[in-house]
Amino acid sequence: MDNSYDLLLFLKKQDLIEEHLEYWWPNNNDFEILIGAILTQNTKWVNVEKSLGNLKKLDLLSLEALSQADLPLLIEAITPSGFKNQKSVRLIKLAKNILEEFSSFENFKENVTRDWLLSQKGIGQETADAILCYSCHQEYMVIDSYTNRLLKRFGYEFDSYCDIQTWIVYGINENYDKIAKLYGYEISLNKLYARFHGKIVEFMKRNPKG
Repeated sequence: MDNSYDLLLFLKKQDLIEEHLEYWWPNNNDFEILIGAILTQNTKWVNVEKSLGNLKKLDLLSLEALSQADLPLLIEAITPSGFKNQKSVRLIKLAKNILEEFSSFENFKENVTRDWLLSQKGIGQETADAILCYSCHQEYMVIDSYTNRLLKRFGYEFDSYCDIQTWIVYGINENYDKIAKLYGYEISLNKLYARFHGKIVEFMKRNPKG
C-alpha cells in the first residue's frame, strides 16, 4: 500500500457500508450528531443513543433548550453516556457559546471553524473533525484510534493526529479523479471523507485482530 488511495481501494472491496447510509454516521440529524459527538467520548454509540432518546423525550434537542437546561435533569438524561456531570456542563456551555457566536445552528454549520471548536472546553481534534464532517458537512477527515491501528497493520506509523490526517487527505486529493470513476459519480470530498472514515471503523470492528 503506497498511499491512502490504495487503502480506500482495499476497503471499498470489503462492502462495509450500506449504500443508504449516505454519510455512514448512525444518525442523520445534524443537531443530534453535534450532541452525539460530545456524548460518544469514552463510550459506545449504543449508550449515546439512549441518552439522545432521553433528551428527545425532554425536548432538549435544540440550542435554546440545552442552553437553558436544568443541570440535574440534563445529568440524569445523559447518564447512559458516562462522565455525565462533565459532559452536561460542557453541553450547556457549548449551546450558549454557539448561540452567542452564531445565533443559530444553521449559521453555526455554515460558518464554524476548526479553531473555534478546538477552543471549546472538552472538544479535541477528533471530536472537532467529527462535528465538522458529519454535522456541518465540511471537508474534514476524522482520524481515530481505529485509523491509527489499521495503518500500523500496513506498516505506517505517525507521530501525531495531524500527520495521519495530512497523509490521508493528500492521497485522496492526489487521486480524486480516479476516485470519482471508482464511485461512478462525482462524490463530494465531505461525503468521501465521511464514508472513508466509516469504512475504516467498520473494517476494524469486523477485524479487531490482524
